[in-house]
Amino acid sequence: MADELIFYTNPMSRGRIVRWMLEECRAPYRTEVLEYGTTMKAEAYLALNPMGKVPAIRHGDVVVTEAAAICAYLADAFPGAGLAPPAGERGAYYRWLFFAAGPVEAATTNRFLGFEVPADKEAMIGYGTLGAVMDALEGAVAGDGYVAGERFSAADVYVGSHVGWSLQMGSLEKRPAFSEYWSRLSEREACRRANELDDALQAERGAGG
Repeated sequence: MADELIFYTNPMSRGRIVRWMLEECRAPYRTEVLEYGTTMKAEAYLALNPMGKVPAIRHGDVVVTEAAAICAYLADAFPGAGLAPPAGERGAYYRWLFFAAGPVEAATTNRFLGFEVPADKEAMIGYGTLGAVMDALEGAVAGDGYVAGERFSAADVYVGSHVGWSLQMGSLEKRPAFSEYWSRLSEREACRRANELDDALQAERGAGG
């Protein structure tokens, strides 16, 4: 099919973010599971993503990599799902989607690895300080709304995934606002369905191994 949607992933990867997004979109898609060090580094896949990593999607002739970009693309490709604000109201949507892809990703990864930016080098780091990132993120998710306003959006899929994983891994401070935000999002039907699909896939791979 010319407009076939193919999802390249591994259940132990950030592909889980895209799986959730696909389930929110209710779009038909085919899953291609790739393995670390083998099929992810095969010539056929490197032609799609030279980084040799997942997730990636191919939608007809369009290839998109990077989970935040995929979420934004899918929101536009399937507007009926209502996962992006109107074009003129996307300031907060883009802001927090890419804030999570940049400062949050970098700061929480450094925290998990035990790396602390020297005080005299903070100006060289895009996120500045871990505390500043945590405070900004807390302000974005606090309350009963969502990061882009009153409606759930693709930005919540991406931000929420980072919050949920980081709380689980211990790379995010356990502030009440983070826990409450993730608790609300994790109850969504599409989030549960996506986790069930990837958990089953992981169990199948484990049994096969």
